Amino acid sequence: MPIPKFDETMLPILKALQDDKTIMMQELSDKIQAEYFDLTEEEKKEKISSGYSRFFDRVSWGRTYLKKAGLIEQPERGAVKITQEGLKVLSQNPESITVDFLTQYPSFMAFQSSGKDKTKEDIGKSLIEKFSPQDMIDRGFADIQGTLKSDLLEKLQGTNPYYFEQVVLDLFQKMGYGDYLGTPKSGDGGVDGIISQDKLGLEKIYVQAKRYAGANKVREPEIRNFIGAMSDGVSKGIFVTTSSFDESAKEKAKNAHNHKIILIDGEQLTDLMIKYSVGVQVKTSYEVKEIDNDFFEEI
Repeated sequence: MPIPKFDETMLPILKALQDDKTIMMQELSDKIQAEYFDLTEEEKKEKISSGYSRFFDRVSWGRTYLKKAGLIEQPERGAVKITQEGLKVLSQNPESITVDFLTQYPSFMAFQSSGKDKTKEDIGKSLIEKFSPQDMIDRGFADIQGTLKSDLLEKLQGTNPYYFEQVVLDLFQKMGYGDYLGTPKSGDGGVDGIISQDKLGLEKIYVQAKRYAGANKVREPEIRNFIGAMSDGVSKGIFVTTSSFDESAKEKAKNAHNHKIILIDGEQLTDLMIKYSVGVQVKTSYEVKEIDNDFFEEI
């Protein structure tokens, strides 16, 4: 039989996890391949450009979609486990699980709509029915980037606060700022680090980094305390969080007299980390070529 599409692996994934045990991804892939898909030896060996097994790649995407819908979870690196919602879905004996089926879950819709203007109808429809090959490349790339941003934010929220501070300072150095100095881990008065705006160190910028869960917004008192901790002569500060800022915090930063305060939320932070390759690496690259008409006109 042909290698299954990624959505065709989703129900087998849930069924393979129905014993409520944690299983490693490679073991899961081998299990559903043996029990649900009768692949030829050639199909088993088929690889994508990054070198991964094509079948394993399809299972990995099935895993990602189920995770974003909340039907499975990832308790540790490289491992998966079914959730109570996943068990509930299995108890209904579905004939299949499709992308359209997953659109009933708000967390999945948020993931699919991240950074794109997509409707529920768009998400559930076959891309081939609606889009050109270039459109599909662009939208596929956007989906991959959306998954990366979501996973990266989850990683950041799982780090300890001091490591997160170091990640933020590393990012600013990659962005071209000068030397940085981390402040003591306690009693820092609301400042986690100090960076130079330029390589010569002519002007200093104070940095505050808060590793919060998504629902825990940064509020006005935290911005006020940050401003209050800034030394005389330092007028610029950057406040970074893995969550977001409520309106009172934004207003306080906007109207901070004699101070310029920049706010960076979780969405902006992951964008910057991807742009400057902090905590991420290139998995694979593609070149899309076209006819060089100038070349043929010169012949």
